[in-house]
Amino acid sequence: MSDKPGKSPRVSQVSVHQLMLPEHANAWGKVHGGLIMKLVDESGGICAMRHAQRPCVTVAIDSMTFQSAVEVGEVLCCEAYINFISRSAIEVTVNVNAEDPIAGEVTHTNTAHLVYVAIDDDGKPTEVPPLLLETEADKARWEAGKQRQQERLERRKRREA
Repeated sequence: MSDKPGKSPRVSQVSVHQLMLPEHANAWGKVHGGLIMKLVDESGGICAMRHAQRPCVTVAIDSMTFQSAVEVGEVLCCEAYINFISRSAIEVTVNVNAEDPIAGEVTHTNTAHLVYVAIDDDGKPTEVPPLLLETEADKARWEAGKQRQQERLERRKRREA
């Protein structure tokens, strides 16, 4: 594996907040799903780059579930954290919540699992530091991420067969 020192997942955690404005709305007056996807990808990318300390590119949006609409006037909060890493790939989960800043109510709206690859100065995949699993939650996220990675590899094998 890597000769780089390990890093805690807490070092790279990201929390991005943005007020949803009328220009973020779709034709039905709800926040456009594409904007939410963009913010999720940016949050996850920042998290991956913090860990790798290298540029990272998105290689997969493993899953993204929209559970509830986001309203104009709510504050969208994307919380990103690393679950699993391989040699050059980093799996990040982004949980999205919408906060009504007046009422103080928070609603979970989305969860996404994304995969990023760290790249070197020539744009080629490069090794990332190991992830230090410090808590039972870290270990559980690692195991779940490892399972998703295995499923991604199996899907790729089937596609290439």
